[in-house]
Amino acid sequence: MQSHIIGNTLPVLEIALNAGEGLVAETGQLSWMTGGIELRTTTNTAGTTGFFGAIGRALSGGGLFMTEFTAPYAPGVVAFAAKIPGRMVEVQVYPGQGYMIHKHGFVCGTAGVQLGTGFQQSLGAGIFGGNGFLLQRLSGNCTAWVELGGEVIERRLAPGETIRVHPGHVGMFDESVQFGITMLRGVSNIFFGGDGLFLAELTGPGRIWLQTLTLPNLAHALAPYMSGEARSQNVETATELGVAGAVLKSFFSR
Repeated sequence: MQSHIIGNTLPVLEIALNAGEGLVAETGQLSWMTGGIELRTTTNTAGTTGFFGAIGRALSGGGLFMTEFTAPYAPGVVAFAAKIPGRMVEVQVYPGQGYMIHKHGFVCGTAGVQLGTGFQQSLGAGIFGGNGFLLQRLSGNCTAWVELGGEVIERRLAPGETIRVHPGHVGMFDESVQFGITMLRGVSNIFFGGDGLFLAELTGPGRIWLQTLTLPNLAHALAPYMSGEARSQNVETATELGVAGAVLKSFFSR
């Protein structure tokens, strides 16, 4: 198996499979494939063997169904294009050395990949109508590819070193990194700061990958150029991605 990431702004991941090799990907990720590739959509993959396991994966932001791509008889190529401007990151996953990734970050992985709920917390849903903050746990024994938005800032945190990040900018981090949610202090910061109510708190040791582009921010930038109906639909999508989306929804519903 050989992988090749083409492009910088809107990259595409091409993977050449040898006969007998395969991949697991989220449904809807496929961009193109050669004639030797076969695909099968199923719930029983990526570490789940039953329907309820697939439900748990779906609640973490993954798909209820996954697609398996195989090259059963001859070599073939399958490609996955980025959904938004950003980067494709290749990671090696080993038992006891997994990753937490943002809920729409998983692109595909080789046999042995496991996806599950890594973190789920409500962020003031009763007040702002947000759907909370979700992370996927990427584990198993495989090679996997993750999509991150915009530019990617990789940092290594020393033991006990802490950084606070707007939740939307958390792209991925090592399982060894401790993760929590902290609320901003100060009435003026909360109501007039424009940065939301909550920050993610990441504490080392381990690596973190921060993404500069979030879908709520992209939706906000495009909103003035869209019709009212399309703008509303766009903000609804952004709302699913975090607290910032909830604030946008309130703004555009006026």
